[in-house]
This record gives sequence, structure tokens and C-alpha cells, in this order.
Amino acid sequence: MNKKTGIAALLLLCISSGAFAQDTPIGLWKNIDDKSGKPKALIRIVENSGELTGKIEKLFLEPEEEQNPKCDKCDGVNKNQPIIGMTILFGLKKDGDEYNGGRILDPANGKLYRSKLSVTDNNKKLNVRGYIGTPLFGRSQVWVREQ
Repeated sequence: MNKKTGIAALLLLCISSGAFAQDTPIGLWKNIDDKSGKPKALIRIVENSGELTGKIEKLFLEPEEEQNPKCDKCDGVNKNQPIIGMTILFGLKKDGDEYNGGRILDPANGKLYRSKLSVTDNNKKLNVRGYIGTPLFGRSQVWVREQ
């Protein structure tokens, strides 16, 4: 085997084993409202010490809406803070094919929910579930990868 063939074989092996292409929620996602079907925000998910967090980078607002809204229904440190830049997803840890054990904040109502998520469609979509108590009692959204 010559050098070029060896490198090509190694590259093919790495790609097929998933060494380069791994389904991960890390990146920029557009969340789509499950009721209206319209995009609501861009959320950047990052990993720090094995834990995922997600922060709102941009809101898709109508011209007549407040362009820098505050979370007036939130409690604690988020009370009356700008929604843009707010961490709304935190505490999620890898659990098999899903990420569990986290929380998600809905700035529209100020409520904090338990959360889980999973990557689908070749790493292009993210199923996000917010719930109270058990995942059976909750609501889901599909987020679309932007980057």
C-alpha cells in the first residue's frame, strides 16, 4: 500500500467510525414556535465540563414589537433582564442518545421546566422537550441547525 492509499484508507475509516461527524447539539439553532410554525429565536448551545447551556443570541420580532424585550415574567436573577443574551437552557448532560437532567426557561411566561433533547435528521434538527414532572406532561419544539 502506498502512502496516498494509506492516508485515504485512514480518512475513510475515521469518517465511517464517526470520528469527524458526530451528532451533537453544540452550535447555533433556530427555534420554531410549535403553535405558529414561525421562527422565534437563535439559540447558541455550548458545552462546559460535560454540561450543555443555551443562550438566546437573536429574537425574530415584528417591527411593531419591542426590539429589546425584558423578561418581566421571570423570577430571580432573570427578572426584568434582557431576553437577548439570556441563558434559557442549562444542566443538560449526555445520556445515551439524549441529553437529560436539564432545565429550560420560557421567557414568554417566565416558567422553568425540566428539559431533555435529542439530535435528529443527520444533526440538522434538535427535538427539545420541556415538561413538568414527567416528559409525558410537556411540550416539544423542533429546532433547526443554523451552524
